Amino acid sequence: MTIVLPFPLTAQEMRVLQEYRRVGTDTLPIDAIKSIKHPIGGGDAPALSLVAKGYLTSDFALTEKAKEFLAIDYKPEVESGGGAEEAAE
Repeated sequence: MTIVLPFPLTAQEMRVLQEYRRVGTDTLPIDAIKSIKHPIGGGDAPALSLVAKGYLTSDFALTEKAKEFLAIDYKPEVESGGGAEEAAE
């Protein structure tokens, strides 16, 4: 099942925002953002993109738009059995 969010964000951008939640802060220095590990890409590009999209201010503080995104606490309605059901068919 695919999760469709009403936010036009890349995986790298979401990872940057999730780091704010993990650390528990509203502002991160650019060096901390650059050091976030990404499966692909990274550096300061996702943060600069979030600034352009209005999720971060120019000093890399969360905006209300970002806080709204981070307030989502998605949990699947049905727990997956790890593929066992598909394998049985």
